[in-house]
Amino acid sequence: WLEEHPAEAKIILQKAINAQRARLAAQDARRSARRKSALDGAGMPEKLKDCTSRDPRESELFIVEGDSAGGSAIQARDPRTMAVLPLRGKILNVERARADRMLQNSEIQTMIQALGAGFGDDEFDMEKIRYHKVILLCDADVDGSHIRTLLLTFLYRQMKELVLNGHVYIAQPPLFSTEVKKSKIYLKDEHAKDLFLQENPKHKADFGRLKGLGEMNADELWDTTMDPEKRTLLKVTVEQASIADEVFSKLMGEDVESRKTFIQTNAKDVRFLDI
Repeated sequence: WLEEHPAEAKIILQKAINAQRARLAAQDARRSARRKSALDGAGMPEKLKDCTSRDPRESELFIVEGDSAGGSAIQARDPRTMAVLPLRGKILNVERARADRMLQNSEIQTMIQALGAGFGDDEFDMEKIRYHKVILLCDADVDGSHIRTLLLTFLYRQMKELVLNGHVYIAQPPLFSTEVKKSKIYLKDEHAKDLFLQENPKHKADFGRLKGLGEMNADELWDTTMDPEKRTLLKVTVEQASIADEVFSKLMGEDVESRKTFIQTNAKDVRFLDI
């Protein structure tokens, strides 16, 4: 068949050669990452503000969007059990990137080092995980949602056991604030705002829209988002891994037509879209 179809044969052979090059490059990148961790002593990134506890069962890692919010989170945290890792900007979309390119991304390297359990189906070891709660703390707007999706894609593709075992959570920072009797209250999103107005129809004070986590000082961030006694965390669960695989591939992969079809099919079910 290959002899009779030389054009198709050339495409197949080129894909095989590219795949081999990608595998070799990924192996080199993995070895380089391991050597770097060994040379760094404990292998902990400089950005990480670690907790003092060495018991993973009570330790939490907040992966925070932006250096500004990271600074507030570091001030707000309980340093005994809460570690903070600020990330700058949007990480690489690992659904579209080869492993060697993924490992060249500094933010991804930082997360791998901080979690301490390796990555990939062959190397990730749940027994070595340093935190039993990995909490994604991103802004409550569209950009924050995009960054959170990129983080979830990375965790699901490279540390799937972390997700399947229920160790990944999403923090719920507020999007709006308003004053009631000289006290500031916070509301998670448009839906929460609408409910508040239904319950308080005579409320006349303006609503402030929080542009980002960096707008909140340490006390506000602790009270609204980080305090274990008050906060709301969403646990990321995957009941059917095969369906999750398909959705991640459609939404984050290179097949534009599949993504377009998925969006068109599910657009009618969207509620409270923040544009």
